[in-house]
Amino acid sequence: MSLRVAVVGSGPAGIYTAEALVKQSAEPVDVDVLERLPTPYGLVRYGVAPDHTSIKSIANYLRKVLELPQVRFLGGVTLGEHLSVEDLLASYDAVVYATGAMVDRRMGIPGEDLPGSVAATDFVNWYCGHPDVDPDRFVLDSPEIAVIGVGNVAVDVVRVLAKTAEELAATDVPHDVLERLGESQVKAIHMIGRRGPEHAKFTLKELRELGELANADVCVRPDEAVVLGADFPRQIRGNIDVLQSWAARAPVGRPRRLDVRFWLRPVEILGTDRVEGLKLERTRLEDGRVVGTGVYETLPVGMVLRSVGYQSVPLPGVPFDTGSMTVPNVAGRVREREYVAGWLKRGPTGVIGTNKSDAAETVRTLLSDLAGHDRVRPAALDDLLRSRGVEPVTYEHWLRIEAAEEALARTLGRGERVKLVGLDAMRDAVQG
Repeated sequence: MSLRVAVVGSGPAGIYTAEALVKQSAEPVDVDVLERLPTPYGLVRYGVAPDHTSIKSIANYLRKVLELPQVRFLGGVTLGEHLSVEDLLASYDAVVYATGAMVDRRMGIPGEDLPGSVAATDFVNWYCGHPDVDPDRFVLDSPEIAVIGVGNVAVDVVRVLAKTAEELAATDVPHDVLERLGESQVKAIHMIGRRGPEHAKFTLKELRELGELANADVCVRPDEAVVLGADFPRQIRGNIDVLQSWAARAPVGRPRRLDVRFWLRPVEILGTDRVEGLKLERTRLEDGRVVGTGVYETLPVGMVLRSVGYQSVPLPGVPFDTGSMTVPNVAGRVREREYVAGWLKRGPTGVIGTNKSDAAETVRTLLSDLAGHDRVRPAALDDLLRSRGVEPVTYEHWLRIEAAEEALARTLGRGERVKLVGLDAMRDAVQG
């Protein structure tokens, strides 16, 4: 009897886990990859900026895993709604949770819940066509926008805001979203970091891309580009050099302006019915901690996007540590026959490829635990889902969605594909 494993989540962590199971197992193995959406690839599809086609090409690698004969994709299946942990343990020898980190951390300041104050993940999901986000969710009618954070997600957000619709037309951004971006009234974008340039989390490649924007001047204030010391790792030194070079040049009058700011922390989002401004306090380091100086400034922004880190959310019936916002584990082991991988296991650290070695560790633990153990006599999962009115989206169904997106791109004269918007459009594609 084959080893049967369920992997909950079809992002990179989940699919790398499926691959590791097939490669590492000394006995036959069958892996079901369960996903609440009709589409696989998680962050690669809904978290990578549409103009980063080289990163999105990781989907081609993940596709090959889903096409392995030992692996089955079951989309449209939600843990806690369609199936319980007990259902999974009755149907599989082991379960691996790999649902990632899906929400932004909050800043905890007054005004954060005003209309116009939103999580960067919502904005990213919007321009990536995530079915959870209405394509009418954002109207870019404010001349000035603030993005809080100086990591790669913040850089992606400001780059998309700074570009024209024409520059994004060849990407897979949904057509309704592209039209909204074409109607944008944004003239100034402020990207704000609490610490100095040497503490920024973006990578040098991402940063340099900002300097290549054809539609926006990128500006850095000379006094905010100053750093103390010179002994920095190569990556950080590169970031500092780029930022200081921008601080030494004058804007040339492009349609939009991107101000990259440092040593400022948000203390209040201003407004009554919606965001009307952002109050910032100048900061400094004291014993390695960021402290306020009592010097304030206010930006007249109509939207604030927070990008200060991701965090996971609890899964029904699965242990969860609200301190670390992860599932407690030892080398991926949670409880007997239950395991975890990816950001849900270790927190939102590393790049997409980091999930591969992380998944391999979890799978080694799983296979070691189950070696020599009797196999579960599986319950009929497909029959159970059917009895509950759930018809999973198969990999073949997903290929129909892909084909429909490619056909839409041809119809619109746009690139290789244009993402379908909403679950109804995906269901229509599945049904042909």
